[in-house]
Amino acid sequence: MTHPNVQVVRNGFAAFAAQDMDTLRGLFAPDAVWHAPGRNQLSGVFKGVDEILGLFGRTLELSDGTFAVDVHAVVGDDEHVFAAYGVTAKRGGKSLRDSAVLVFHVRDGKVTEAWGTTGDQHLVDDFWS
Repeated sequence: MTHPNVQVVRNGFAAFAAQDMDTLRGLFAPDAVWHAPGRNQLSGVFKGVDEILGLFGRTLELSDGTFAVDVHAVVGDDEHVFAAYGVTAKRGGKSLRDSAVLVFHVRDGKVTEAWGTTGDQHLVDDFWS
């Protein structure tokens, strides 16, 4: 049986893939925080669901909608969910292929905080710069 918090995160990945921002909005606590690593225009700490969805929209905009996620594994418990996945995108003649992990806090069926990591931060920074 899948832990309910794991299902919340899986639903989020599915909604992102479908570019369904309304469903994504419902999966985040209003005061959620998203930590995006690196030194590029998509790095930083995004506070509140509007800033987080803005980050997602900007990611899709900058990649002309080519940013895609391939989920490898999602595991979790009552407090944390870990998602391992691959990303691909194209932008300005550049291609991105990397692996990543997100660590989520999920409470009462809502994502309250997320921390991202990348497989090759220099590659990711170069792509988004």
